[in-house]
Amino acid sequence: MHQRSRFGSSHALFFCGALIVSFGVLAHGQGQVTYPTERPRRALPPDTQPEEVIRIDTNLVSVDVTALDSAGRPVRTLRKEDFKVFEDGVERPIALFDLERREESTRPVAVAFLLDLSGSMSTDEMIRVQEAMREFSRRLANQPSAFAVMTFGMRVKLLQSFTTDRQKLDRAFDRLAREPNGLSTHTYDAVDDAIRLIERKAPLTLEHQTMKRAVVVITDGFPVGDTVSAETVIERANAANVSIYVVTLPSYARLLTSANTTPLPTPLDISGLVEKTGGINVYADTRDLGPLFRSLAAEVTSAYVIGFYPPEENRADGKFHSLRVEAPGGLTVRQSRPGYKAARKQ
Repeated sequence: MHQRSRFGSSHALFFCGALIVSFGVLAHGQGQVTYPTERPRRALPPDTQPEEVIRIDTNLVSVDVTALDSAGRPVRTLRKEDFKVFEDGVERPIALFDLERREESTRPVAVAFLLDLSGSMSTDEMIRVQEAMREFSRRLANQPSAFAVMTFGMRVKLLQSFTTDRQKLDRAFDRLAREPNGLSTHTYDAVDDAIRLIERKAPLTLEHQTMKRAVVVITDGFPVGDTVSAETVIERANAANVSIYVVTLPSYARLLTSANTTPLPTPLDISGLVEKTGGINVYADTRDLGPLFRSLAAEVTSAYVIGFYPPEENRADGKFHSLRVEAPGGLTVRQSRPGYKAARKQ
């Protein structure tokens, strides 16, 4: 498994750019692809509100934080006093500190699986992905968790809304099928829809703990034909405090690289969709996807939750405020969002 946190050379970027143009021309030339006619460009449209009745204090600003040691392993033994949080460069008192794992309980998670079915995935690969997603969900079976299953290609489809029922989840996995003649891969549209689903259906808190919210994108190709930009999706993910995790499948590796070369960056890498939402991008380079998804499940559940109350003058000024979290020396911090946008006072 490769974990990518650096972009490739300028030649690799040029190569990816050329491929994007080529795929875009191909899709346009078919003349049969139907795209959504309109999508809101605002990150939080007025009618988008979580349906769950349990709510947290709206003045509290929270951020998910993962602390990594020099080997890139998550550190789960830190305490509240080990962290510092800064808003616009000014340190704020930490009002909320929550751990993923406690002695008697674990933090609840809401994960939306998003599977690319644009046509290039083999039958064998589909079977391995199905079993890997089951493995992922089984790894989280001992903690409060809810899962949704979506697919995308030329269209985005919801197979299963958020559920805690394992049988419903397994039936959704069984219904997965390739999308025939899929020439477009609406990745950003799909992630945008998944975030909206989390906002509508996933609770903010469960069992008196803030819920970890994540989208796991499983893809083997390039975004083509999207109606929503990467920047808008990142903005929406940050506003909803959702982290994006991307698994790039082996079929992409067979197309562009040999087994002994470093994977080229995809357009998803270059967009910042992963790094700007606190997720990771992993590369599936083996036939057995189980270990990769097990480690990904551990990554999703390895964060701390840190919250603070902004000063009164910042709470309704309608401005973007930067966030920075610091951990003890020698540790690297990855946070789920770089800041927050305050609501504008009516």
